[in-house]
Amino acid sequence: MTSSSNLIVRFAQPADYSVLFKLIEGLAEYEKLSHAVTGNAFALKEHLFGSHRYIEAILAESSGQAVGFALFFHNYSTFLTKPGIYLEDLFVLPEYRRQGIGRAILTKVAQIAVERNCGRLEWSVLDWNESAQAFYRSMGASILDDWRICRVTEDVLSKLGAV
Repeated sequence: MTSSSNLIVRFAQPADYSVLFKLIEGLAEYEKLSHAVTGNAFALKEHLFGSHRYIEAILAESSGQAVGFALFFHNYSTFLTKPGIYLEDLFVLPEYRRQGIGRAILTKVAQIAVERNCGRLEWSVLDWNESAQAFYRSMGASILDDWRICRVTEDVLSKLGAV
């Protein structure tokens, strides 16, 4: 059991890139999507800390061990005319769940959104992940039934973006 005094939730630093990627692989394994991980730790490092920063990350450590993370980036609400934060991933290692770590990570991202005067914080959750849905609802989140995610990747993206 992790006591809150042993928990540190902080912005990721450049030296954290490989441990963050291992956590991403852990998330993919949990979601039965390991086959979908085609990126690598070095690309993650570049996107987090390179000359153009596309993403930000929060790392949760318990007694010095990385046990969870959140990865996020800014988006924009035209209706609110305010920036927002999109939480791409939030993950806590299975053996550290139900100890308040996920709550601490989500709270930290919400604090960042408030500090940056964002109009909203949003994310997606898999339809089969009922425990995550219950957790997010307990934190005050609404799950929007009337919106669907649209996505184009790889070959389709290349075709769509062809000049």
